[in-house]
Amino acid sequence: MEFAHFKRFDMQRKPVRQWHILRPITWLLSYPAVWAHRVKITKVGMQGLKPPYLLLCNHNSFIDFKVTTVAIFPHRANYLVAIDGFIRREWLMRKVGCICKRKFTNDTTIIRHMKKVVDHGDVVVLYPEARYSLCGTNAVLPESLGKLVKLLKIPVVTLIMHGHHVNSPFWNIKNRKVKNLEAVLTQLVSQEEVETLDHKEINERINTAFKYNDFAWQREKNIRIDYPDRAKGLHKVLYQCPSCKTEYHMHSEGTKLWCGSCKKEWEMSEYGELKAVNGITEFSHIPDWYEWEREQVRKEVESGTYRFESEVTVDFLPNSKGFVHLGQGRLIHDMEGFFLEGDYEGKPYSLSISAKSLYSCHIEYNYLGKHGDCVDLNTLTETYYIYPQCEYFSVTKIALATEELYKLKQKSIRKAGSRSE
Repeated sequence: MEFAHFKRFDMQRKPVRQWHILRPITWLLSYPAVWAHRVKITKVGMQGLKPPYLLLCNHNSFIDFKVTTVAIFPHRANYLVAIDGFIRREWLMRKVGCICKRKFTNDTTIIRHMKKVVDHGDVVVLYPEARYSLCGTNAVLPESLGKLVKLLKIPVVTLIMHGHHVNSPFWNIKNRKVKNLEAVLTQLVSQEEVETLDHKEINERINTAFKYNDFAWQREKNIRIDYPDRAKGLHKVLYQCPSCKTEYHMHSEGTKLWCGSCKKEWEMSEYGELKAVNGITEFSHIPDWYEWEREQVRKEVESGTYRFESEVTVDFLPNSKGFVHLGQGRLIHDMEGFFLEGDYEGKPYSLSISAKSLYSCHIEYNYLGKHGDCVDLNTLTETYYIYPQCEYFSVTKIALATEELYKLKQKSIRKAGSRSE
C-alpha cells in the first residue's frame, strides 16, 4: 500500500439514518431551487410504493440532488457520494445520510451498507453514471447493477431528469436559469419482478430507462436559452475539429466555437444547435459531434495505436481532511490501461490500473474553477487527482479511450472464453 502513514477514510463505518432534525434543512435547501426552475415531477407506477427501494438517478448537475430530495418527499434516504464530497464536512455528510464511495471501484463494503439502509426501511439513492454527463446524454452504466438489485431484493425506481445539463452544463456550470425542467419518477422493477426476473433482464430494463438527451429535449420543448456565454467551455467536450480533424486546437467563447488550426467557426443558437459560420455544418447536434469523437478514438484503440503520456501534477486524497499535494509525476494511458509514477518526499510511488478492470473514469474540467483539467483514478483505499501538464491534451479523449479500451478487452475475453468451450 502506498503512503501507509496517511490515515484512510473509514469505509467500514456503518451508515446512519438521516437525522430528523436535518431533514427540514434538506427540504429548505431543495424546494426553492425546484420552484425557481418550475420543475415538473411526474410519477409513474409509484402509487402505494413506500421505502425501502433503490432509486437510480441520472446525473447532469448539482440541482439533481435537490430535485431528488423533493421527488422522494417526505421519505428519508441514504445517498452514495464520492469521497471528494466529504472533504472537510464528513460529520455533516454522514448525518444527512451519505455513504462514501471511491468512483469506479468494486467495493463489497458498499453493498453491506446499502443492505443496512434497506433494514432501516429507507431509500437507497445511487447515481450509477458516477459523474456528471459530459454533453447531456447517458453515460455507460456498471454491468453489476442487475446483480445488485437481486442482492438488495427491493423494488427499483428511476428518476430521469431533463433540462439540468442545458441549464448548467458540466463544461460551464453557470446557472442559465432555465424554466420548466422535468423529472420522471418511475417504478421500473416491482418487488415481484425483482424476485422473478434474471439480473440480465433487470440490467436491460435499467439501461433502456437511462437513455436521455438534454439537447434533443431542449429542441423538442422549444426552450430558448439566451445566456450570452452559452458556448463558452464547449471545446472541453468537442476537442477535435470535424473539418480538418485536428485535435486539441478547439476554442470557445461567447456563442462561438472555433478551430485554431483551420480557423473554421460554429455558432451555438439559443436552442442549443450548432451552425457553421462558413461552409457545411458537420454536426448541428452537439451529442452527434461527441459520438463522432468516440468513433475516432475507437479506431485508434482497435488499431492498437492509442497512447497518451504526459508529465503531471498529482493530488492524493486518502481521507476527508483534504488533498495531499504529491508534486510532479508521469502518467501513461495506453492499450494496457493507466500507469502513474512519481516521487513523494524522496520515496517512489506508482499506480497501475488495467484497461480490462476499468469500464470508465471520472474527469474534471478546471476542477473547483482553478486547478485545471484532471483525471480522477481510484483504488479501494486511494484517490488520485491527476493534472496533465502538456500543452495539448483532452481529458475527454482519455475518458472515451478508457471506455473503448474496456469494451475491446471484454470482447477479447469473451472471444477467448468461447474458444475454450
